[in-house]
Amino acid sequence: MKILVAVDGSSFTKRMLAYLAAHDEWLVRGNSFTVVNAVSPVPPRASAVLDKALLKGYYDDEAEKVFKPIRAFFKRQSIEATYVSKVGSAAEVIAATADKGDFDLLVMGSHGHSSLGNLVMGSVATKVMAHCKTPVLLVR
Repeated sequence: MKILVAVDGSSFTKRMLAYLAAHDEWLVRGNSFTVVNAVSPVPPRASAVLDKALLKGYYDDEAEKVFKPIRAFFKRQSIEATYVSKVGSAAEVIAATADKGDFDLLVMGSHGHSSLGNLVMGSVATKVMAHCKTPVLLVR
């Protein structure tokens, strides 16, 4: 099974990883994992005056802050994963990555860092489910 794991470093990302660990049927040989993180873009006026290498370094650093504990989790599980970071709206990045990558399943937390989230389900999760053709497993 080809599984996409969407992460943002929030407490719901940690809950989602705990769910995967508790349900070890997901963490079996033969399943391939890709971890995706969407980094919020720097405002256009600021990015226009910044050195491109500096901006890329910033985006890479922001993604690595999120990926570092995820790498440790998959290493403890003896699972190799692919890590993908893209700049843009989280919902759009996640849905596009899931659809273009021909994944069998997308696993993500029900909420993220956004303080504007809905009560039952986060706004990113709502948008992903509305725009993604891949089955989504939301962990609350």
